[in-house]
Amino acid sequence: MVIILVVAILAAFGALHWYAWRRSVGDTTAKGSVLRRAGNVVFVAGPLLTAATLGASVMGAPFRLEQILAWPGYLWLATFLYLMLGLLVGEAVRPLLRRWIARRDAGTGADGAGQAGEPALVDEPSPARVDRSDSDRLAGTAESDTLGARPHTAPSRRQFVSRAVAGTAAAVAVGTVGYGTYSVLRGPRVKRLSIPLAKLPRSAHGFRIAVVSDIHLGPILGRSFAQTVVDTINATQPDLIAVVGDLVDGSVKDLGPAAAPLAQLRARHGSYFVTGNHEYISGAEQWVEEVRRLGLHPLENARTEMPGFDLAGVNDLTGEDEGQGPDYTKALGDRDPSRAAVLLAHQPVQIHEAVKHGVDLQLSGHSHGGQLWPGNLIAAEENPTVAGLERYGDSQLYVSRGAGAWGPPTRVGAPSDITVVELSSFLI
Repeated sequence: MVIILVVAILAAFGALHWYAWRRSVGDTTAKGSVLRRAGNVVFVAGPLLTAATLGASVMGAPFRLEQILAWPGYLWLATFLYLMLGLLVGEAVRPLLRRWIARRDAGTGADGAGQAGEPALVDEPSPARVDRSDSDRLAGTAESDTLGARPHTAPSRRQFVSRAVAGTAAAVAVGTVGYGTYSVLRGPRVKRLSIPLAKLPRSAHGFRIAVVSDIHLGPILGRSFAQTVVDTINATQPDLIAVVGDLVDGSVKDLGPAAAPLAQLRARHGSYFVTGNHEYISGAEQWVEEVRRLGLHPLENARTEMPGFDLAGVNDLTGEDEGQGPDYTKALGDRDPSRAAVLLAHQPVQIHEAVKHGVDLQLSGHSHGGQLWPGNLIAAEENPTVAGLERYGDSQLYVSRGAGAWGPPTRVGAPSDITVVELSSFLI
C-alpha cells in the first residue's frame, strides 16, 4: 500500500512538472535552441534535487549532505508551487490575450505593420495547408538566407501569448519566493497583544510573556538565525519566555551548536519549553535535556506557579506514539481553580482538552499560519485556529505563526513572528 502511494505521488509530481515544462519551455522555445536546452536542465535538475532533499531527510543522510541539498531542493519546491499557480491563472488569461491581439492585428495595414510600427502577429499555419502568403514569406526567408542575412520573423500569436504568460508566471514565482525567503532570513517581527484574563489579580496586570514557536533550526536555519531570534526576544524585555515546540529539525549531535544561543535568553521569571511534533522526530528526550542544559525549564506535563497565575505545559500529541503524550490531569488536575491558568501546548487542537480542564489561555504554534499561501486553507482543515486569538468556551487560544520555517525557508502571506502577550486583569 505504501509503495502504491509513493508511486502515485511521484506520478502526480512528474505530470505536474511535464505540464509546467510544456507551458514554460516547450511552447515558448524552438527545438535545439539554447533556451530550450537550459529549460530542460532546470526542469530535470529541480525535481531531482527536491526528491533528493526529501529523501535525505527521511533516510537520515549525513547532515552535511542535507545542508548541501536543502537550499536548491526546497527553493525549487517553493518556486515550482508559484510557477504552477501562475501558469494555471494563465490558462484563463491566454484566450483573452489572443483575442486582444487578433483585434489589434485586424487593424494593421496591407504591409503587415501595426499602427505603432510593430509587426503583426500571425497564427501558425496548419502543417497540411500553407496559403500563398505563407509561401511568399518562406520564399523571402530562403532569399535572405541565400544573401547571408539573418531573417526576422514575428512569432505566431500562439507563441507570443505563451511567452507572455510563461514569462509573467516565472517572474512572479521567482519574485514571490525571493521576497518570502528574505522575510524569513531577516528574522521574525515582534507582535504585541493584550489578553484579558478574568481570574488574573491586579498585581499581575501587565505581565508579559514572549511567545516563540516553530524556530525549526535545521539544515538551512542555523546558529545565526537562532542568535537573531534570541536577540529579538531579549530586546522585548519580557517577564517570561515561552518556547512552544518545534525548536529543531535534527539531532542534538548535528544541531547542538546551532541551538547554543538559547543559553542567552533572559527573562525575569525564566524561560520555559514544551515539545512539538518535530522534537519527537529529532529525539525528544535528548532535546529536553539539551534545552535544560541551556537554561530553559522543560514543562513535561508539569506546572509551576507564577505571580498571579499558574503556568502549565503538556507534551505534544506526537509523543503518544512513544508513551510520552500529553497528560492534562498531571499538569492541571490538582491546582487551585480560583487561579488563572496559562497552558503551553504546541498544537492548537489541544485547546479542546484545555477547555475541559479549565484553562484560561492556551499558547500554541504548529500551523505556521499556513507558511506558503494558499497553505492556510490546508492548515485550517487541521487546526481549529490557524493564527491569532480566538475564544473557545471560557478559554482563549492564541496561535503564533512561528519564528522560522519548515522545508522551504520561505513564507508567503504568513509572516513570521514573536508575540509579546501582555496579560490584563480586566476586560478591555
